[in-house]
Amino acid sequence: MVAVLSVDTRESEDEKIRKTAELRTILEKRVSDMQAELDKLKALLEFVNSILLEKGFKKPEIKTPTAPPQISEEAVPPSPSIVKAPEIAQPLAERAQGIPIKTVTGELLAELYTDDETMHVVLAKDKQFTVDTPPFTAFLVQRVLAKMQEKDRESASAGEILPDRILSYEIVKEGDVIREINVNNIGADRARELKSSIRWTLEKMHEKMKTTPTT
Repeated sequence: MVAVLSVDTRESEDEKIRKTAELRTILEKRVSDMQAELDKLKALLEFVNSILLEKGFKKPEIKTPTAPPQISEEAVPPSPSIVKAPEIAQPLAERAQGIPIKTVTGELLAELYTDDETMHVVLAKDKQFTVDTPPFTAFLVQRVLAKMQEKDRESASAGEILPDRILSYEIVKEGDVIREINVNNIGADRARELKSSIRWTLEKMHEKMKTTPTT
């Protein structure tokens, strides 16, 4: 009688070990399947983020508007040579606080309007600066604006800022002549750097135009 009980107990332990081993195999397979699914979801998320950044936040092109909207004469100084970009329109109260950008001799180069998020520069109507006038493209566009935008894109990819907070900019021209520089999502920490960079650029462009003989 004692021998029979001993065999039954041993068989019961063996069965328990067998079932536990089977359960471990099932769990290992489940973990493997879930890890594979997680990897696929991560890859899909990265793909979606790349599409959003590529399609929704491309670097703006330097362009000339074909159909500018009507602007109140109270909003900006009357000038048929200025083409206004509608998305950068500033309230009248802010436009009244424009900052003149002048040379050391007092010659007006542009008027600058800004708030916490936008900066709007209207060049003086008698200035004939183009994107080819140094150092506009090489310095202001490529080294300042484009670098700030690229840094924001990297921050958005890392989840540090929302994609709609990426800095954007637009150069508005009439023919070849620059009439406005519009910048969005500047952030309070960049306002001083942008003001300084724009002022320095316009001063250097003015000096370049004075030393370049006209044909």
